[in-house]
Amino acid sequence: MRPFAVKGHAQRSDHPDMSEPLAPGAQLRPGYRVVAHLSRNAALDVYDLFSVERDCRCIGKVVRGDRTDDRARVRLVREGEILLSLTHPHIVRAYALLDADADPALVLETLTGETVSHMLASDGPLGYADLAELGRQLCSALGYLHRRGWVHLDLKPDNVIAQGGIAKVLDLSLARPPGPVNPGIGTRGWLAPEQAAGAVAGPPADVWGAGAVLYAAATGGDRPDGPRRSLAALPRGLRGAITACLEHDPGLRPSVAELAAALAPFTGDLAAAA
Repeated sequence: MRPFAVKGHAQRSDHPDMSEPLAPGAQLRPGYRVVAHLSRNAALDVYDLFSVERDCRCIGKVVRGDRTDDRARVRLVREGEILLSLTHPHIVRAYALLDADADPALVLETLTGETVSHMLASDGPLGYADLAELGRQLCSALGYLHRRGWVHLDLKPDNVIAQGGIAKVLDLSLARPPGPVNPGIGTRGWLAPEQAAGAVAGPPADVWGAGAVLYAAATGGDRPDGPRRSLAALPRGLRGAITACLEHDPGLRPSVAELAAALAPFTGDLAAAA
């Protein structure tokens, strides 16, 4: 089985902004020195840091300096609090949440792999065994998250790191207990229909997310909201497992446990499974 590739998972951003990121050598917080600015989105800056306390590299997420509303801060604090309460091999580990009451900084483990989206762009679709194993690991993470009372609601190839055959789920900034959500919460193109409609979003929404990631991994990066490419080349059981995750009606989707069971045969003897 081809192992998940190992490459740098973060890239420098040339995104222009009124507020300049911290330069290498600056202190993000006492004891956390900036090694490099890694990326910037509409809300956050992400840094490669050196932790004096741990004597190692780590990742720091902070709200951009020019962000004036509190929504990004609330989400970052919530993500930090959730991650600090979790311990799972397929969910990114949080080390600390600093200055939560003022200017929060979330410190995370450094992952040396690449996102599934980057992996697909460079290497193309996954083989059957890798595809099924990726799905089983996502089910492991999601099942644990759901048992702790949370749904992720933003599962997509950009939010899964592949590192030496181990998948890790990232970015719990939208995570919340199951229940009604604001219409469109999540990432356009990857969110479940009930998220788009502002209905009740529970574990089936994350099953849709897992199916969307697996569909992308099977097709080389396609999103499930576009014209769907045929999965006919996949073994029938594997094809059926992915297709079932993408049912419009959340009641028709498999549970996380059922999905894991459907994927299990394809991680072993593929000739027998087919």
